[in-house]
Amino acid sequence: EVEELVRRGIKEVTLLGQNVDSYGHDLPGHPDLADLLNELSSIDDLARIRFLTNHPKDISLKLIDTVASLNKVCEHLELPVQAGDDDILRAMRRGYTVERYRELVHTIRRKIPQISLSTDIIVGFPGETEEQFEHSLSLVKEMRFDVIHVAVYSPRPGTIAWREYQDNIPSEVKKERLNKIEELQAAIASEINSQLQGRQVEVLVEDRKKGKWFGRTRSNKLVFFEDAGDWVGQLARIQIEKTSPWSLRGAVKK
Repeated sequence: EVEELVRRGIKEVTLLGQNVDSYGHDLPGHPDLADLLNELSSIDDLARIRFLTNHPKDISLKLIDTVASLNKVCEHLELPVQAGDDDILRAMRRGYTVERYRELVHTIRRKIPQISLSTDIIVGFPGETEEQFEHSLSLVKEMRFDVIHVAVYSPRPGTIAWREYQDNIPSEVKKERLNKIEELQAAIASEINSQLQGRQVEVLVEDRKKGKWFGRTRSNKLVFFEDAGDWVGQLARIQIEKTSPWSLRGAVKK
């Protein structure tokens, strides 16, 4: 399938799964995601490979080492933590502790120094105290993620949380906690992205909007630039001239 996409001119593929670390468990010989990445990396003219989403409980050292060793695999991981408090993680049945997550992030950053990390956080989970929320806030400060997708808890029929827990956190408290996470993350992302000021990055251009081309770096940073050429589907070298918490702006490096 990927070979056919590449023959049609595709330069990047993304492997999607609610938990991509489970890949291959039901296949003959039980290949894993690392094996698949190695196979895909051998395809000529395929420039980039991405995958998401990982589960902190299941991601393996083999996979981390494989990402570190393969040039075609982008330096970006989606690693949802969901909460920074062990009791909340236990109630969510996440299968890991905050310390286990912290050790995992340190291992990833040691083996892949240029990695960018995205995560998910839920605020207002049933029974979440102010102290438990502060634990999540502290973890955000410590981990310094590139991107955080933060959401307020809402009951979903059929889930364990819906069956076993009462949605007892007031909506105004949920909103306040969400705002605190978003404000903190905006400051962190601003500092991280500012380090790219004046540097050149490789951008795979996706499309044009309001006169500006846009695409993403290998580390999944959104980049905008203006140029008269046709850049759809092309790799461009962009000199970064302006940064923000959410995107970068630059010019084609001639």
